[in-house]
Amino acid sequence: MMKSFFLSLLVGLLFSKDYVKPTEIDGKKKWKGEGTTSNLESIVIGRCYEYIRIVNPSVGEKNCTEIWEAFKKAFINKDPCNILPSDYELFINLSLHTIPPNKSLFWENNHLLVTSYSDRTRRYMPLCDTLIGSFGDFLNWCGQANDTGFNYDSCPNTEECENNAVESFWKIASITYAKQSSGVIYIMLNGSAIGGAYPVKGFFADYEVPNFQKDRISRIEIWVMDDIGGPDLDSCGRGSVQILEERLKTMGYDITCIDNYKSVLLLKCLDYLNHSDCSIVSSAPSTQRGLVSPARGGSWSRLIYMIFVAFKRSVLANFST
Repeated sequence: MMKSFFLSLLVGLLFSKDYVKPTEIDGKKKWKGEGTTSNLESIVIGRCYEYIRIVNPSVGEKNCTEIWEAFKKAFINKDPCNILPSDYELFINLSLHTIPPNKSLFWENNHLLVTSYSDRTRRYMPLCDTLIGSFGDFLNWCGQANDTGFNYDSCPNTEECENNAVESFWKIASITYAKQSSGVIYIMLNGSAIGGAYPVKGFFADYEVPNFQKDRISRIEIWVMDDIGGPDLDSCGRGSVQILEERLKTMGYDITCIDNYKSVLLLKCLDYLNHSDCSIVSSAPSTQRGLVSPARGGSWSRLIYMIFVAFKRSVLANFST
């Protein structure tokens, strides 16, 4: 009877929703996620030197080889489902640098737009534009137990196990970035995202917002950007954006929320010059709630609009000739 009980318990564990058993091919686990990015070492070390020499030399001298070894040590020769954020602490300490005040840009469902708008630290410095973030941006990696190499065939995704190498990396990177941010904090959300502009479960909600440092932050400005031609599912003061606004206000922050912030909209409209969604760049002001920043309106908005109109006319003239 006891043997039957343990057999039933084992079957229950194997088929429960919290346990996802990977398949095995030739004795090697086959995970659902993509394998380690080819040439990972060359890519990462190259990014490191590019960052400290070209993108942001103000960070000072860094030993990119030493940082790479610390990064690799966090997950190599370990169970790929038992990698903790703390395993990356040495890597974080070696690659840490100052984030200038008023330059932090947080986001959800807007990765490519954020990287385009930040312009590699020239306008803003989102996590992916820090040295820490550059190590992992658009890359994938994992190791395996009792093996000093990478797994290029497959890596576990979050569905299979939360404590995987990539997930744990972005957790500690997000926490570190939030703690380093100061001055005016900017947040870019996608108002057309299915499921809400502000996911109540996600890296931003779970690891960044809780680690904001109240004594370092003067105010927070939220931009809710709809996709060009996309639905307006969320906006300032309603839906999930309202949940975020109320959360931040409860934490004691001064909040400004802007729907389709003109500067970002201008960038988006460069690819959709004749789309009806882009006519509002010239015909209507941004919808703004809360505090108003003088640098965001008035002559600055008119200058942006004049540049946009001139560019549009130039493009149309070239098409007509």
